[in-house]
Amino acid sequence: MFEGFETRLVQLDEAAIFVRYGGEGPPVVLLHGHPRTSATWHRVAPLLVQRGFSVVCPDLRGYGRSRGPAPMDDHAAHSKRAVAGDVVAVMRSLGHDRFALAGHDRGGSVALRLVLDHPDAISRVALIDCLPITEHLSRITTEFATQWWHWFFFAQPDIPERVINADPDSWYRGDPQSMGQENYDEWREATRNPEVVRAMLEDYRAGLTIDKQHEQEDRAAGTRIRCPALILWSLQDDLEDLYGDPLQIWRQWAEDVRGHGIDSGHHVAEQAPEELASSLADFFADEPE
Repeated sequence: MFEGFETRLVQLDEAAIFVRYGGEGPPVVLLHGHPRTSATWHRVAPLLVQRGFSVVCPDLRGYGRSRGPAPMDDHAAHSKRAVAGDVVAVMRSLGHDRFALAGHDRGGSVALRLVLDHPDAISRVALIDCLPITEHLSRITTEFATQWWHWFFFAQPDIPERVINADPDSWYRGDPQSMGQENYDEWREATRNPEVVRAMLEDYRAGLTIDKQHEQEDRAAGTRIRCPALILWSLQDDLEDLYGDPLQIWRQWAEDVRGHGIDSGHHVAEQAPEELASSLADFFADEPE
């Protein structure tokens, strides 16, 4: 995986972030979702390097080989604001003050927070298989509660840790053939680590508390995405079925919105890497000099 890429553990004030980076050209950051690691991009990142980009793939705080502080009662240590700050600091450590950004799933929530909190750092943002957390919560239906019940289970104190860590291989299911063996092995090692499981659950606990609060504050203040936004979603997933056209929702958060569906299941970076990489490269290459 990631032939020609370098790795580094970037020490920050309250976190240590594992990052893969390679290529030359305009910088692009790829943020993974739950319960993956940066290895999920192993088929996409080299294609973006071939298209002339410098590509950076971090493990989010607490995921994979990245570590953060102990959980806090208000979950602020694992908030999207804290994780977004990690990404900005990592990029500065690599010499990039401004960059393009793509986030999938929970990484999309981090990308949204990053572009709202640090608008001058982001040239363009791609948001994949995600909506703002408050948009999900304002549209709760029986179908949402049935299909996305894990959001609310993960938010419970202590119980999900005991359930998941009792048999993580049964809880987190993956296929080494579709994921790629090295990606699968790295992901499986992470999901067997109780410290990682705790951090991933804190991600969801933050989502329903402090992250929701931050988004509500943005809406009240009229804060919007200032840069161009590309919205992508997996046609074999349930986002469009639950909410209709995702572009209509995202236009409430940004002025310049475009996008389309990709014929894939949820883990699009692994299942449709060529189409995803092409969509991202075309969008990011459109940035004016």
